[in-house]
Amino acid sequence: MRDASPQQAWHANRNNAWNRPTSGICHGYVQANLAILPAKDAFDFFRFCQRNPKPCPILEVTDLGDPEPKLIAPGADLRTDLPRYRVYRNGELTDERTDIVDLWREDLVAFLLGCSFSFEHLLLDAGLPVRHIDQKVNGPVYVSNRDCVPAGQFAGKLVVSMRPMPPDRVVEAVTITEAHPEVHGGPVHIGSPAALGIPDLDKPDWGDPVTMEPDDVPVFWACGVTPQQVAMEAKTELMITHATGHMFVTTLTVE
Repeated sequence: MRDASPQQAWHANRNNAWNRPTSGICHGYVQANLAILPAKDAFDFFRFCQRNPKPCPILEVTDLGDPEPKLIAPGADLRTDLPRYRVYRNGELTDERTDIVDLWREDLVAFLLGCSFSFEHLLLDAGLPVRHIDQKVNGPVYVSNRDCVPAGQFAGKLVVSMRPMPPDRVVEAVTITEAHPEVHGGPVHIGSPAALGIPDLDKPDWGDPVTMEPDDVPVFWACGVTPQQVAMEAKTELMITHATGHMFVTTLTVE
């Protein structure tokens, strides 16, 4: 799947042939986080994303009741074309599933938010390590102690992903990723996890821990899991998201 097209990824997901994290697949294409809400909550969530562009860079907002993202993935179906979905009701995770066809409603609006998986091939092409890909695990994600800017009922803590880097390559990683604000851009923190309120890197809130080299420096990027954390705080009637690490592949490219 490394060199698969977005259409091939959609088809594989639609047929339950790819039920794994999407890090490392469809090199060169932008991957997206997914958040689906009822129309009554969509405007406040839009304002939340606008006020917090680091964790929530908007790529597209779909038309009411339409599961096709016509601007960035024409022909795709957001009800079937991700590997796994999570369903939150009143702030509680109630289900994880491989499609949401039977949950779709005419009052739903889907938000697609840029994902940092999109720039990982650029790091790899530059000879930088992406250890969760090397170790074949789902990258670690943590709830930080930093507050997001609230909007209406949506408020909560910034969620971050972590990629260890050799100390002499950190600046290069920053330079590469800062060029892509549409997929979270540069890091929000470099160094001590304690400064972000993270007590133990071996105990991520989502994903899997990675084995670090002795001199590795932890580098943290804003993460699109932030809306899931916010949904739990807001206790919205319904929010459907991607499962952590199981993204939607768009037809946009990253150069």
